[in-house]
Amino acid sequence: MATTDEAVETERVWLVERTYGDDEQNMIILTYATPDGRRDYRKERALPSFTGPGRATQVSLDVDADNLGTVDDPETRERYASEVERMTEKHDRDDTL
Repeated sequence: MATTDEAVETERVWLVERTYGDDEQNMIILTYATPDGRRDYRKERALPSFTGPGRATQVSLDVDADNLGTVDDPETRERYASEVERMTEKHDRDDTL
């Protein structure tokens, strides 16, 4: 769902994947995707930032549309769309993990 706020278009994206960074094992890459799986947003966090209070991971974000990437691989798009569906069934948009 796209919204306009001060002429900035945003998209709601949902967490679909958490992976370790290739070159640094202390980095986690959070991948969020649009409900159709066609666009994604990646966010890197240092592993130590996941500890302690207030370090929860949001299940969904509103992201500037300009910051979204394109998912070219059809299998990845399908997997992301399925994961978004699962997340929306299990979590409210403002939940954290």
